[in-house]
Amino acid sequence: MASNLDYLNPALIPLEEKVNAYLEAEKSLRRAETDASQNPEITPADLARLEQEIIAMLPTRDEWVKVNLGYGPSRVGAWHVPALNGAPERYELRVVH
Repeated sequence: MASNLDYLNPALIPLEEKVNAYLEAEKSLRRAETDASQNPEITPADLARLEQEIIAMLPTRDEWVKVNLGYGPSRVGAWHVPALNGAPERYELRVVH
């Protein structure tokens, strides 16, 4: 039986740091789009790269991994998205914090 404190495992720290960087990048990109900035610090390509790095770090697919994002257990996971309308199948990153 998994412990409710598994999310405090030190082995998850690199994943947590990458997820926090992703969330900050996502927020920055959203702000740049809202402000109509000409030179955003983060590009959609940067965000996609971070997403792929996180997916590669996850120990499993299609299930949640509990992580500590600074305010209790949060969840991150990669979920299968089937090929539709000519788009290839892929994994989509989901973060619940």
